[in-house]
Amino acid sequence: MIFVTRKAHFNASHRLHNPGKSDEWNQKTFGKCNNPNWHGHNYVLEVTVAGEPDPETGYVIDLGKLKSIIQERILDPCDHKNLNIEVPFLDNIIPTSENLVKAFFDELEHDVTDAAYGKSKLYSVKLFETERNIAEYCPYRAV
Repeated sequence: MIFVTRKAHFNASHRLHNPGKSDEWNQKTFGKCNNPNWHGHNYVLEVTVAGEPDPETGYVIDLGKLKSIIQERILDPCDHKNLNIEVPFLDNIIPTSENLVKAFFDELEHDVTDAAYGKSKLYSVKLFETERNIAEYCPYRAV
């Protein structure tokens, strides 16, 4: 199996806040990430496709197509936006890195699978919120 990864960057703001809990609970749980005036990150996104290459092209997926899918499905809706209130596919989730990678995977899966060769598929999505805070979603690996 071959793994092909495309990296992308975007900037966005968010607030970690559970509306079902008290302000005190949210402040205690999320600390400065619960700032009612939001805070932002320079995110790095890695999207990995796994499979076998097309014998005619050598591609698991055309990286130009993958770039376009990431642009349309993730970057256009999220870049320079407030993830809590401006991105419809993120409605009703707390925009932690953990929740974002799962939502991004779900948003990309159909288009990436359609664009990939043969039985190749979207394998994982990794999000770097900071250099040291990273979340990854891969439904194919056991814990």
